[in-house]
Amino acid sequence: MDFSMLILGFLLIGTGFLLLAADLFLMSGFLAALSLGAIVLGVALTFLGGGISVGAITAFAVFVALPLTIRLLLYFWPRTALGRDFFLTEQPEDATVAALPTNQELEHLKGRIGRTLSALRPAGMVDFDGRRVDTITEGMMVEAGQLVRCIEVRAGKVVVRPLEKPDLGDLETAIFNG
Repeated sequence: MDFSMLILGFLLIGTGFLLLAADLFLMSGFLAALSLGAIVLGVALTFLGGGISVGAITAFAVFVALPLTIRLLLYFWPRTALGRDFFLTEQPEDATVAALPTNQELEHLKGRIGRTLSALRPAGMVDFDGRRVDTITEGMMVEAGQLVRCIEVRAGKVVVRPLEKPDLGDLETAIFNG
C-alpha cells in the first residue's frame, strides 16, 4: 500500500470538491471541468495507492457525495450575492404591472367621472374626457351612456362605479315655474 499515492488521491478529491464550490461563485466553467478532472484523477490514485478495495470504496463515496454536494451548492447559490443577481426574484403581480408607464398614467383617473361607451358587463369602454379606457365594475352591469366614477386603479385595471342620477324634479319645477 503506497500511502503517498493514497494521500495525494484524497487531496485531489478534496481539492476537486473545493474547486467545484469555487466555480459556483466564479462561474467560469473551467473550474468545474478542472474539479471533475481532479476528482477522477484522485479516485484513480486511490486505486493505485490503496488497491481495489480502497479505490472501490472511495469511488462509491465520491459517487454518493458528488450529487449531494452539487445539490447542496445549488440550494445555497441563490442566497449568495451572485446568485441573487443571476436568478429572477418573484414579485407580486400588482407591483410589476402597476409600475408600467401606461398603467401609471391611469392613476390620474381616480375620482374622475366618465360616460360608458358600451354596456359594462362587468367590463367595457368608458370615455374619460375624450380618452377611451377599458374598465371593469365591481361586478354590476351598467348600461351604455351612464355616468360612472373611477374609484380605483388596481394593477392596470380601472375600476368604476355607476353614479346615482340626481333628482332634478325640484330644480326643473323651479326653473319652469319661476
